Amino acid sequence: MRRLLLLLLGLLLLQQGRCFEFVIDGEWEEETSDIRDHRERHKRAILTSEEQEDFEAIRGDDITVKSYKVESRITSRFAHTTVRSSVVNSGSKAQSIGFNVQIPKRAFISNFTMNVNGITFVGSVKEKTVARNLYAQARARGKAAGIVRANSQDMETFKTEVHVPPGSNIEFELHYQEMMHRKLGFYEHSLYLQPGRLVPQFQVDVYIFEPKGISMVQTPNSLGEQFAGMIKVTSSKQKAHVVFKPNLQQQRKCDNCTGSAIDGVFIVQYDVTRDSNAGELQVSDGHFVQFFAPSNLSPLPKNIVFVIDVSGSMWGVKMKQTVEAMQAILDDLTIDDHFSIIDFNHNVRCWSEELVAGSSIQIADAKKYIQNIKPNGGTNINEALMRAVQMLLKASNQGLIDPRSVSMIILVSDGDPTVGEIKLSTIQKNVKRVMREEFSLFSLGIGFDVDYDFLERIAMENRGMAQRIYANHDAAEQLRTFYSQVSSPLLRRITIQFPEDSVSDVTQNHFDKYFSGSELVVAGKVLPSESNTLTSFTTASAARLDITLETEGDYAELDTELAKQQHSFTGFARQMWAYITIKQLISERSLAPSAARKRKITQRIMSLAVEHQFVTPLTALLVESEDAKERLLADSPKDPKHGCCLGVGIGGGPSGVPPVNVVYQPPPWVLLTTPAPPSQVAKGPEEWTLPQQVNLVDNDPHFIVHLPRSNMDVCFNIDSTLGHILNLVSDSGTGVVVNGQLIGSKQTHKSKLKTYFGTISVYYLPDGVSVTIGTDSIALTDGRSNHSFTWGATAEITQDGVRISIVKNSHVSIVINDNIQVMVLLHRVWKKHPVNVDFLGIYIPNDNQYSPLVHGLIGQFSREPDVRVYDMHEGVDPLKKEATMDVKGNKLLVTRGWQKDYRRDKRRGSNVYCWFIHNSGKGFIDGHYTDYIVPNLNSFLQTL
Repeated sequence: MRRLLLLLLGLLLLQQGRCFEFVIDGEWEEETSDIRDHRERHKRAILTSEEQEDFEAIRGDDITVKSYKVESRITSRFAHTTVRSSVVNSGSKAQSIGFNVQIPKRAFISNFTMNVNGITFVGSVKEKTVARNLYAQARARGKAAGIVRANSQDMETFKTEVHVPPGSNIEFELHYQEMMHRKLGFYEHSLYLQPGRLVPQFQVDVYIFEPKGISMVQTPNSLGEQFAGMIKVTSSKQKAHVVFKPNLQQQRKCDNCTGSAIDGVFIVQYDVTRDSNAGELQVSDGHFVQFFAPSNLSPLPKNIVFVIDVSGSMWGVKMKQTVEAMQAILDDLTIDDHFSIIDFNHNVRCWSEELVAGSSIQIADAKKYIQNIKPNGGTNINEALMRAVQMLLKASNQGLIDPRSVSMIILVSDGDPTVGEIKLSTIQKNVKRVMREEFSLFSLGIGFDVDYDFLERIAMENRGMAQRIYANHDAAEQLRTFYSQVSSPLLRRITIQFPEDSVSDVTQNHFDKYFSGSELVVAGKVLPSESNTLTSFTTASAARLDITLETEGDYAELDTELAKQQHSFTGFARQMWAYITIKQLISERSLAPSAARKRKITQRIMSLAVEHQFVTPLTALLVESEDAKERLLADSPKDPKHGCCLGVGIGGGPSGVPPVNVVYQPPPWVLLTTPAPPSQVAKGPEEWTLPQQVNLVDNDPHFIVHLPRSNMDVCFNIDSTLGHILNLVSDSGTGVVVNGQLIGSKQTHKSKLKTYFGTISVYYLPDGVSVTIGTDSIALTDGRSNHSFTWGATAEITQDGVRISIVKNSHVSIVINDNIQVMVLLHRVWKKHPVNVDFLGIYIPNDNQYSPLVHGLIGQFSREPDVRVYDMHEGVDPLKKEATMDVKGNKLLVTRGWQKDYRRDKRRGSNVYCWFIHNSGKGFIDGHYTDYIVPNLNSFLQTL
């Protein structure tokens, strides 16, 4: 786009016989054609002297800075930051005083106010054309303008300068908002501090409130050793407060220095507590935000084609650092990954014409190849990308790559195309045409002489993201850090859904990939409902398995909690929804296929930005005095050297396409396990759970075996010791084994230590799938991949012939090949109970279809023995009759009693009347109970 650089010098404003003027510079984004002369693109490489000069928050000679205070309130990953400064012109002459604030590129300024000698200027966001017209009226009378312009690696600078007479008092106040993006397992909040002088009242406060809890908060020593120990962090379960308040002496560069040693980025890193892989659904102020950041999943295998620019402009430090980064990146590949390398200048070369496995031999050869690259010649980006796509297509068509793997192209370039196809729009169309839906393109632009807008568009359009790599001493580290963000894909094809008629205006809710350590965020508006909770359903594909997860958010709970918090940002959900929506619309606008579509998106962005008071590339902040006679203008252009607006996280979703406003009925399985409004209920939970007649083991551990033919229940206990693993079902014919490991109570009761099942394992040999259920988590392994889920969310997981359904804090059902089912029930006790512990119960239907080879403490009764009970009489306990049982050639004295079935009432249970076999089931089970002790959780029972 053509941009016009403005230098707007305000003239004199008269007030009480004194005068002052505003001087602010910047550039406008024009709504003109995207066609530019190729030669003009390279003018972006020139850095202005202003960008290279030293930054100071307060500029001017003979001025007194009375205070400089920064306050950030972060609530649920959304930050509202306020920067305040109070300054006096203590010199004898009128002079210009500057107020500069570096803010994160991804932030939106939301307000700026200024008080100059009693004249108060208050900001309001307006459509750019409206703001410019209003400003022009003032400018015609010699007023002033303001601007936000890009500067440095991750920041851009708000600059204003006011010319005031001696003795003037000036108060500045800037507000901006941003969403915290999770990278590499934590959120990072950055505040740029460089006052340029000593400040009597200097203070930074960062308040964090996370409803689910804060798992970690730390402040890297980024300001230097001098300030080590001066940053104070206090935190509780949900809140944290970080304060930095150096006094004048502590600010000095040395004991007698007058210069400030505060010069750098103040960083706060934190992460939140996550009790399940289903994510966190928060409802507040009529809006919702769904956070999704699962862990404990095995990475998907990767297919990567590295496309590296080796044109002449890469000579020297750029190539050296690219090679250094590639050495480390290649070392990260595993034998399950496949890769190749394409390097290009005016020609295109392949290290390997086909994808190869990431073996140590191949990696060593690739490293050697990269080290021998000598940059020279032009830049043929189009041909290099075409070759990369063809390589992935060939591997895919030949079935050489895992269909569940993630395929990606990583392009590293420092310049615009000069050879072959050089028209950027044509290259963009060419790549889009040949890329498959399952492929992603990630673009890394090195230095300033690269069209970052183009790299960003081509990446977003192909399910990837772009990042600028700054060509300085740590470029190699920047490359490695970027790669680490995308090197561990955990999920593919993620969709976060909501029940019909429960939400509206949903932001992008389909994501192509989820990478370890990142976070996917979906927001929207909540529609009126009779229900007190909002439910979301997340579906995704992991390594060899498919997942559906359910999350609930209470409509009123969070607002009630926020009202109690002194430093929370109560409007976070509303502002976060607008923030995400605007960011996505800006990305969509850059890819708009027609002028009409672009205009429509532009109007939507401007409308939202004005409503939510965000300074965007399409809106401006009009700052005016109370009588509206004095005005200045703060504008946020799209800077061609740095790109504009980053997408939300690095989920790998199509962030450049329109938000997918998709809501669905809950998946069919959810209807069977989760209470829903009456109109949606298809079956009740009881119908979905196990049949009426089951064999079960619960409590201490009490075995109840149902004999259908005899229509009776038989009970026995196993008095084994903790740590022993008992085999319950062992069927070598179907390849299914069910084992349980015993745990003990915290102390003995009546000289006896009670034992319970603390772990249940269901192993399916044909696919090597093992499901291990504990009281804290449910683990799924298959010999290659390991996945873990908590009891904190309802979920459905399928892998090959195994389906696992988790009902939040209740039970897990495992179904194998639709004909063998096992349900494990969770019993929670008071954590501080002096005796009892959490334990598991197991319920197995009688109609499971085993092979004739089945055995085990429960499995053996799939072949029902002949049982006859006679000679019933009063026993020692008048409430419990006694009798004789004929079974398997044994005559056993049995007692009539009852045990508990906890499926319908986990607290009290329901009585199951049964004939009790004494001595650990001796005479009723085959052999002795010790014959059923196995060495590990996946062991089959040896033949009895």
